[in-house]
Amino acid sequence: MSDTKARIAVNLDSFQYPDGTAALAHIRLEIGRGEFCGILGANGSGKTTLLRIMDGLIKEYRGEVLLDGEEVRKLHPREIYRTMGLVFQNPDDQLFAHTVFEDVAFGPRNMGCSEHEVQERVGAALAAVEMGELGGKGIHNLSYGQKKRICIAGLLAMGHEILLLDEPTAGLDPMGEYRMMELLTRLNREQGVTIVMATHSVDLVPVFLHRLHILGKGRLVRGGVPEEVFTAPEEMASVKLRLPHIAELIHRLKHEDRLPFGRIPLTIGEARREIVEMLRKR
Repeated sequence: MSDTKARIAVNLDSFQYPDGTAALAHIRLEIGRGEFCGILGANGSGKTTLLRIMDGLIKEYRGEVLLDGEEVRKLHPREIYRTMGLVFQNPDDQLFAHTVFEDVAFGPRNMGCSEHEVQERVGAALAAVEMGELGGKGIHNLSYGQKKRICIAGLLAMGHEILLLDEPTAGLDPMGEYRMMELLTRLNREQGVTIVMATHSVDLVPVFLHRLHILGKGRLVRGGVPEEVFTAPEEMASVKLRLPHIAELIHRLKHEDRLPFGRIPLTIGEARREIVEMLRKR
């Protein structure tokens, strides 16, 4: 879990696209060290734009974004990329080398690492994403999920302590989604990587994330632990989202069928405990 010192602090007053369309406004967001944070929003809510601002790729905004207390716009890109990096939604937009090893090695080599250190960094990064045996494999021979893992490895090889991920589970089958979330959770818990993940997958959020921020029409609607954020289907529908399926079921059983649930669980395990406890009381 995070400590009290924010690694990323966003105080964004406004950002407009070049055509004048308002994209983001009044964003106040802090990401603590070691936090696994989700930015949840429907398509078009501004998630990707917010990540690009946080990573220093977009600079034409009013307000400030701080990385470890330093204004991102005043940092050299190399200073940002030694600490923080963005994983694009489509891995084909990020991968460019012929082989896995060469792609992951590009960052460390560009940082001036010796070839010995490059070998060590690439080996450790590929092992961290469970791709250690595929260094010599061609990028075009990888599955979509494997490509996403190589993108993450490329950032880890540069020593990134903060990962910004744009829809990391998009395009994956259900098992692939779960394995990706398990990988990110392990990086967060075992290696202390701070993770900010933009997603619209409401059913994955309660199982894995520490904190959650709802983005709707370019504004942060609410934030907190998932139990605080997922409250009522009407509020979620107003930002074109829904409750997790389990929460939706229990909410209906409580409010439409008058079953005496004390709280609205968000996962299967929590729902099972609530149902068993209710049956025991009856």
